[in-house]
Amino acid sequence: MQTAAPALVVAAAIVDSLERPTRALCAQRSAPAELAGRWELPGGKVEPGESPEVALHRELAEELGVEVRLGARLLGPEAGDWPILARRTMRVWLAELTAGTPEPLADHSALRWVDSDALEDLDWLDPDRPIAVALREVTAKSMRG
Repeated sequence: MQTAAPALVVAAAIVDSLERPTRALCAQRSAPAELAGRWELPGGKVEPGESPEVALHRELAEELGVEVRLGARLLGPEAGDWPILARRTMRVWLAELTAGTPEPLADHSALRWVDSDALEDLDWLDPDRPIAVALREVTAKSMRG
């Protein structure tokens, strides 16, 4: 018997510049209660029949009121994706704002631009901690390069 593939969630590591990222836009959860106050990258579930990229653009418009240009993926350990809770994996892209001013419209109480060296100081959702480490490494490498 074949087991179903994990459900896919998408997220954006919105950075100040795709070419030389030095900081990232982080989102503080407002709900559900057990996650409120903790930090994550914005994004959400891929709906049936929707491509991951289309889902990410939709989620960012709904949650933050922005449009972005997607860059490279921030590759995780499971076929390029990141394991998260409840048999889900998350696919993460670097992204740069192209339209709109980010506002916490849905699911978030605050947004914060965080310098690369301070990313790990936030109280991240547990599954997002290794993603924050990988993001710090990418932005730190850009700053050295």
